[in-house]
Amino acid sequence: MTTTVTAKGQVTIPKAVRELLGIGPGSEVDFHRTADGSVILTRADRKQPTSRFQKLRGHAGQGLNTDAIMALTRGDV
Repeated sequence: MTTTVTAKGQVTIPKAVRELLGIGPGSEVDFHRTADGSVILTRADRKQPTSRFQKLRGHAGQGLNTDAIMALTRGDV
């Protein structure tokens, strides 16, 4: 992935990288230089990125109570 540096020295972190690291507005990032001269971008606040499954948790609604499930099972509905 390639991005362009602005006149102010700013770059846009590609969406795939932001999602991978869980970076959003207000997130702090850190840059580390390795022995071979490469630069590594990491989250500075050390929070674990939210998993794709965690993002979906709680979105299915209330669900059915026991009486409603039994009524469906018996065909009372």
